[in-house]
Amino acid sequence: MLAHQPPQIARANGIDICYEIFGDPAAEPLLLIMGLGAQMIHWDDDFCRQLAARGFRVIRFDNRDIGKSSHLSGGGRLTPFELLKLRFLKIPVASTYKLIDMAKDTVSLMDVLGIKSAHLVGASMGGMIAQEIALSFPQRVRSLTSIMSTTGNPKIPPPTREAAAVLMAPPPKTREEYFERFAKTWKVLRVGSFPEDEALDPARAARTYERGLNPAGVGRQLRAVLASGSRKERLHQVNIPTLVIHGTVDPLVRPEGGKDTAASIPGAKLLMIEGMGHALPIPMWPQIIDAIDKHAHGAAAKAA
Repeated sequence: MLAHQPPQIARANGIDICYEIFGDPAAEPLLLIMGLGAQMIHWDDDFCRQLAARGFRVIRFDNRDIGKSSHLSGGGRLTPFELLKLRFLKIPVASTYKLIDMAKDTVSLMDVLGIKSAHLVGASMGGMIAQEIALSFPQRVRSLTSIMSTTGNPKIPPPTREAAAVLMAPPPKTREEYFERFAKTWKVLRVGSFPEDEALDPARAARTYERGLNPAGVGRQLRAVLASGSRKERLHQVNIPTLVIHGTVDPLVRPEGGKDTAASIPGAKLLMIEGMGHALPIPMWPQIIDAIDKHAHGAAAKAA
């Protein structure tokens, strides 16, 4: 049985970060960075175990403002007017923190855990945070895997209307409403029918709800993404082995976002997964885990 350390709290970068570790303490460290408004448990337990079984010490954690990590304060709900000003007048959105602060949280957590460098795997906003770490703290990154993410390039097509509506919907008021919203959200983001995942959705929703929701925090995270601007030009200087994974039918961060990321990072490999939306559905795990495993271990072998 693989080693597993239950969730713990670390004091890092001036805040509390909740983290959990799967796998052999001596294995190659691999950090999983989750996306906007998503708790660390969105990296499914079995997904983490399967990665750990490939010879990684897998660390997942709640970003600031979500789950059991510190909830911050300030910043009102994002308005459509602010989005229009950003899009057409290039007036930046106000934010209490930016992606670089979330990158520093991650690096600070590595410090607490005594990890000099790690493989980084980021999904959606987590991919943006991982890119920021590769730019600002390159010596801490053994390999980079950016999943269903983008460069912040404003020329990338916006989300579909349906996906944008999910993102901008007001927070649910009751537990029942939350469960309904959870099922509907993932139906939109997954694009298509995934019975295995749909069967698990009620339990996943319950676990997320019980760990605690923070709608204002999700708003601050969204502001951080929008206020951080484009990384496209800076990404040309990344010389870390990079893999970009993206779904061909992603309705939220469109496939062009992944293609732009791969095109911006010298030598990056691009894996487009047929029929994958903005989610990590169970039937696609083997392909995703294989790709991460091959990429990270390949980078480690080259560095040795």
